[in-house]
Amino acid sequence: MNTAADGRLAGRLHGLLRRTGGQYAAGHDRPLGGYLATMAAFAAYTAAWATAVRLSGRPLPDRPEPWDVVLTSVATFRLSRLLTKAPVTSPLRAPFTRYVAPQGPAELHEEVQSEDGRHAVGELTTCPFCMSVWVASTLTAGQLLWPRETRTAMGVLAALAGADTLQLAYSALMERTAGE
Repeated sequence: MNTAADGRLAGRLHGLLRRTGGQYAAGHDRPLGGYLATMAAFAAYTAAWATAVRLSGRPLPDRPEPWDVVLTSVATFRLSRLLTKAPVTSPLRAPFTRYVAPQGPAELHEEVQSEDGRHAVGELTTCPFCMSVWVASTLTAGQLLWPRETRTAMGVLAALAGADTLQLAYSALMERTAGE
């Protein structure tokens, strides 16, 4: 084993990655290394779920049922917002973010901490669009491994999304009526 050659290769690779990141970022804070680590974590997470599904022996459906797609969509929406915006889940985000202010009904605005490699995780934990990839994958795996339990949990999340919609509609109606 040639450790000197390995060290030179690693140094060249590190330099190439640093230059590529600098050129890509164009003066902005773009933590490509953190994003790469997050993608690797997601790949490992997905591989673990896929392995668990395969080992369970449950057959995969030919295609998802339309109702399951709708239920998964609504549940993914609600759980992603709960994880990334709700005050009650702010302790999960606190190591990677800073509180700024309330943002809409029952939601918080938080800024991502850029130091110590927390930026990529901070973006994931504050972005419902980013989090939804993880949530949809988890709910899909759950449907394959524990269909009854997962659909029950998704039903609860869908009911919460419906209740949120009704709360917002009621508030808008009250404001409109009081304003006239």
